[in-house]
Amino acid sequence: MHTRNYPPINLLTMNNTNKLTLIEGSFSQEEAREILLNMFSAKINFHNARNWSSQERWGKDDAIAQQRVPALKQEVEKLEAILAEAGKGNKELLIQSEVSITIR
Repeated sequence: MHTRNYPPINLLTMNNTNKLTLIEGSFSQEEAREILLNMFSAKINFHNARNWSSQERWGKDDAIAQQRVPALKQEVEKLEAILAEAGKGNKELLIQSEVSITIR
């Protein structure tokens, strides 16, 4: 069996919160669309699968998935508007995305 040794986690704050840089850079409209829509699609698919699983196992919807899917779809609509605006002037988009993880 092959094991992998990971470096120790450096906790950034007293409350065990760690921050990870997910996206940082300047992107064309096409690059930004590909990166961001793939991320939103993955999250929507995750919640749809979670809801389907809940329906199959317990015969009811997953409440969190029912809230998150429409909210994520609204964010995609906002993203499309931003991308359309950037596309008008063939402008680049500066994107910075950080993930904050708290161990509790």
